[in-house]
Amino acid sequence: MTSKSPVRSAEDVDEVALSFAEVKMLATGDTRIKEKMDLEIQVSKLRVLKQSYLNEHYSLEDRVLQRYPKLISEYSQRISACESDISLAEQHPLDEKRFSPMVLNGISYTEKAVAGEMLLSLCKMNAGGQGVEIGSYRGFKLELNYEPFGAEFQLYLCGAMKHKVSLGSDALGNLTRIENEIAKFPKELEAYQAGLADTQKQLEDAKVELQQPFVQEDELKQKEERLTELNIGLDLSDTDSIVLEETVEKNLMKQKRLPGKGKIVEKSL
Repeated sequence: MTSKSPVRSAEDVDEVALSFAEVKMLATGDTRIKEKMDLEIQVSKLRVLKQSYLNEHYSLEDRVLQRYPKLISEYSQRISACESDISLAEQHPLDEKRFSPMVLNGISYTEKAVAGEMLLSLCKMNAGGQGVEIGSYRGFKLELNYEPFGAEFQLYLCGAMKHKVSLGSDALGNLTRIENEIAKFPKELEAYQAGLADTQKQLEDAKVELQQPFVQEDELKQKEERLTELNIGLDLSDTDSIVLEETVEKNLMKQKRLPGKGKIVEKSL
């Protein structure tokens, strides 16, 4: 059910071992034994291929019923949230200095340099803090977080989504990072839309593929039926075994006769 062929799985099927009764029947020249051996190998390989098909079929079912619908729902929610945050940023445009008043600890700062320095001060005041709300900017709540693993402060712009900005030690540089993050919203929206379209296509393709049958189903059924017939026909009764043993022994005795003589050579122990 995929572009990959599961032939390797079939190659691992061992050759069928002969039972004692089958060896004796083969010695009589019964062609059904060879046919049975060939069929058992072919049926084993076909069954491996069918199991591979079924495994892929179950995996597709899981994707169609669970994975893809879940991804589509998540993408749809992110698209809606991202559109909301783009709209929120547009409602609070930048001034000629590419800055919008920033509220920190309840005080509104209109100068970039002052706002940047105050932001750094709040980082020092809240060292080790987790999820501390410190103010707002362009309609977004500002949440400060310290990441001990990377030993850095992270600022979250909280709208319909949370957008992370890693802060440094440069006051004006941090404000530039915040603006760069907001400027990325449209590209994020495009990525979510592309992800949604791709997932929807995968869902439709998987639905179509689920309708595809195992292409060798008829061949497998026919060979299994023939193998069953052979197994029934070759099922030896006690009487048949005695007769068969006598026949095999006669054939073996003939092979031991000396050339030009009618006597049997006995092996000395």
